[in-house]
Amino acid sequence: MEWKKIGKAILFPHIAIMLLLIPLATVLLVGSMVFIGKEAPIAIASYVLAAYTLTVWCFKIPYLVAFFKAFKNENKLARKWQDDARLRVNVSLYGSLLWNALYGLFQIWLGFYHRTFWFYSLGTYYLCLAVMRFFLFRHTRRYAPGEKMQSELSKYRACGWVFLLMNVALSLIVFFMVYWERTFVHHEITTIAMAAYTFTSLSAAIIHFVKYRKYNSPVFSATKAIGLASALVSVLTLESTMLTAFGDETMTQTAKKWMIGATGSVISVFIVAMAIYMIVWGTRRLKILTSEVKNGKQSSR
Repeated sequence: MEWKKIGKAILFPHIAIMLLLIPLATVLLVGSMVFIGKEAPIAIASYVLAAYTLTVWCFKIPYLVAFFKAFKNENKLARKWQDDARLRVNVSLYGSLLWNALYGLFQIWLGFYHRTFWFYSLGTYYLCLAVMRFFLFRHTRRYAPGEKMQSELSKYRACGWVFLLMNVALSLIVFFMVYWERTFVHHEITTIAMAAYTFTSLSAAIIHFVKYRKYNSPVFSATKAIGLASALVSVLTLESTMLTAFGDETMTQTAKKWMIGATGSVISVFIVAMAIYMIVWGTRRLKILTSEVKNGKQSSR
């Protein structure tokens, strides 16, 4: 009987202990990998503690899911966030707009400072994202989805044209990575954190890209297409960073160039295909809508 209590206490500790384990395991793990070394006894202990922390939190997932479901159903703000797609899109657009604009301007400034097209290309790419999100945010802030369909289709098609412009900047980024061996250099811990963030962002972008099609709003679809394109380019930068951080001893420089070039080409082709689809589909829908409006006016006469 005592063994059951001990096992339960180990696998299902109090929530206060679980919350304490997160910063403790993180500090020990990072400190061991950065300052102490991977084979030191304290480093091994930090790995065990990190594994234990992850395990007990995984066991807690069903309870966390039930808790957040109850919170969502009982809290007015949580219900409004869940039910109001327009609110979620506006918040997402506004936050992403600020980040893309500031980061893009910073890269442009680095281009002026270092006098290199590498930073100009990065800045142009992120400023294009900011421009698209700005015009979409202006629309979603004023109108409900489907309220101004002609305007939505025009902006949807315009985003397709901007995607084509973005692809020029993306092609330059890939060229600099492959030909001039430009890359992003980070510590191994930072690279691992970037990988977790990038794959989470990519998964969320794909889910939202599919999910928001049900609202039949070209503007909503355009916002999620922008998010997907941004996540895909993050995958490219992550690949370059990981090859720099972990691939020096296992891969030749030529193999790295081929991998980056292949990934960049696939992403570039995908963005071009998405842009062409948005332009063609938007133009076709605009013609149908314009024809329906004209026929309606003629029949009313």
